[in-house]
Amino acid sequence: MIDYRTRFPVDDTELSTLHALAFESPPEVQPWAARLERHALTWVGAFSNDQLVGFVQVCWDGGAHAFVLDTAVHPSYGRQGIGKELVRLAAEESNAAGCEWLHVDYEPHLADFYVKACGFSPTEAALLKLR
Repeated sequence: MIDYRTRFPVDDTELSTLHALAFESPPEVQPWAARLERHALTWVGAFSNDQLVGFVQVCWDGGAHAFVLDTAVHPSYGRQGIGKELVRLAAEESNAAGCEWLHVDYEPHLADFYVKACGFSPTEAALLKLR
């Protein structure tokens, strides 16, 4: 059974490990708790037996626009609807905060997840690499 928690106390090592596994990147501990407190409207975690197995955060402009970032599910828990539920709860929290729009940027291979599974409308966007 999966337990979903919003704005839970974040352990930097635990979230960094999940992020590295989900994005197949080298593990490097990041200051997640401080970043979330400073920049996030909300965040949602999925837990199995108190182990963090999924995560999403929502940042915002302080007004009508919120942004989904870092949707991650532990590879052992993939394809069980956890990511979809994380995004649904993030949208619910954003709506409750008074946001009118929820944005997400994604790579082409994630279009089915965000558009078909989560209900986002595809839009054109642009990206400028700064580093």
